[in-house]
Parts: sequence; C-alpha cells; structure tokens
Amino acid sequence: LGMAYGIPAPTFLLSAGATPAAASASVHIAEVFTTGLSGISHVKLGNVDKALFLRLLLPGSIGAILGAILVTQVDGALMKPFISAYLLVMGLYILSKAYRQMIQRRTPKHVGKLALFGGFVDAAGGGGWGPVVTSSLLGSGSDPRTTIGSVNFAEFFLTLSSATSFILLAGQPATWMMVAGLVLGGLFAAPFAALLCKKLSARTLLTIVGCLITCISAYNIYSSLF
Repeated sequence: LGMAYGIPAPTFLLSAGATPAAASASVHIAEVFTTGLSGISHVKLGNVDKALFLRLLLPGSIGAILGAILVTQVDGALMKPFISAYLLVMGLYILSKAYRQMIQRRTPKHVGKLALFGGFVDAAGGGGWGPVVTSSLLGSGSDPRTTIGSVNFAEFFLTLSSATSFILLAGQPATWMMVAGLVLGGLFAAPFAALLCKKLSARTLLTIVGCLITCISAYNIYSSLF
C-alpha cells in the first residue's frame, strides 16, 4: 500500500538480536527486490501516473543519497519522533478526507520538494518514503490509486540509490539470511497490495492508508517517549 515496510522491518530485526547496521543494510537491500516487484505490479495494473512518477524519480533519489550520507555521520533515530508526529497529523487528515461528502481531485504541487524530503527521511530515518510522500499527496487531494502506484514504482529507484549508498558509505555487510527472509515475505505480499489498489474504492483506500499511518506513527511516538 505504499508504506510501512521500511518502518516495522528494522524494528523486528533489532528485537530479534540484529545489529543496527546489519538490520538497516538488510532492509534496504531487500527493498530493492520487493519494491521492484511492487512497482512492476502497479505498472501492469495501470496504477502508475507516468508524469507523477517522473516528478518523483530524480529528487527522491537525490534525497536518498543525502540521507545515506547523513546516517553515517548522525544517528537517524533522533529524527524519528518529529517525523512520526508529522505523519500522525497527516494520517488523521487523510481519514477526515475519506469521509467528506466529496473527495476533490487536484494536481499535486511541490512534488519535487516533497520527493527530496521523502527520500532523505527514508534513508536517514530507516523508512518513511511511502508514509511521507503518499500521505502528503493524498492529503492534497491526489487520486489514491495512481498516487500509491506511482510512489511505489519510484521507490524501486530510490531504494536502489539508498542501498548502494548505504553499503558504500557504511562499509557494513548485510546478513544475507535476513535479506532472504525479508525478500521472500515481501515478494509474496506486494502483488496482492497492487491488486487491492486497483479494485478498492478511493474512500476505502484512504481509510486503510489513514489508519495505517496513524497507528504506526502513534506507536513510534509512544516508543520514543517511553
């Protein structure tokens, strides 16, 4: 659905005993495969807006590289509470839009800046491209189906940039058994999510996305405070 894979996966790996470096590297490498299949699935099902995808591509990749550079110098976890607070507000806003009488479609603005920030947050904070970019675009009135599809397709190229940068800059090898497990689960789930985006109504998609963002953000804020 365009978000959350890069957020709970590192948390699970850390709780299972993985080191932060191994967890981050493993998730980023695994995402190359899962986002690749997810993006192809969305393209095949007609969920991708080519113009929106191209507007996301270059700024998102640049942001990912900058974020990877930062995370090797500064602890990206310091940013997570602030990002989570922003996402919590966005999640509630999306839920409110889902149940208004009329969902107005608008051409998204400032896509390049949003993609740059989303790519940066994703690499620096261990996840966030989907929640930041998808939630912001949906909150501005973009079509849910093509927004989710376009953001997912762009994420493959973003993840490729961040994974390569992370490995080269951090010098930490991933644990390939962890990568294999993450890829296997992600490849199984991704096509089903793309199919749901094509079949479900805009209101249902907004409700699912809004609930997902709100719950994950609330949990992240709680975890950072307690």
